[in-house]
Amino acid sequence: MTEKPPRDFLPAGIAVITVSDTRTPADDKSGDTLAGRISAAGHRLAERLIVKDEVRQIRAAVRKLVKRQDVDVVITTGGTGLTGRDVTIEALRPLFDKEIEGFGTVFHMISFQKIGTSTMQSRATAGVVSGKYVFCLPGSPGACRDGWDDILVKQLDYRHHPCNFIEIMPRLDEHLRRTGK
Repeated sequence: MTEKPPRDFLPAGIAVITVSDTRTPADDKSGDTLAGRISAAGHRLAERLIVKDEVRQIRAAVRKLVKRQDVDVVITTGGTGLTGRDVTIEALRPLFDKEIEGFGTVFHMISFQKIGTSTMQSRATAGVVSGKYVFCLPGSPGACRDGWDDILVKQLDYRHHPCNFIEIMPRLDEHLRRTGK
């Protein structure tokens, strides 16, 4: 097997949405965790929002963000659990052009090593919406660290081999261009 030539880092524009009825900018530890890691990795924090646990508000925020030229990735934190107020997945799954099933699988594998079977209480998932990545992480700072440190920091780095999300990003909306949508 031949070694691949080194690549330059390509920063992505990443928006963070904290889904919560109770968090404020002063106490949004999960949003702080993601924002700090995004910047430390060399990406651009394009936007940071707190949105109520309401399907319409979550959908509206994501739809608005994926239309922006400076946003390549949206990461949500919160609303992935099993309670009645946890509606992030219900809000976003219908928007997915493609679901990234492997994201939830890998997240649970990592989480299981840290919290055991409690990982089953999360519905972490991801998908592509209008040619942009959307990752849905649980609302705890620990889950945000796990999702970023063990998955996203690598997959959102063009230098990561054998493959990564950045290198296929230009082709995520091929179906939209092909159908003229």
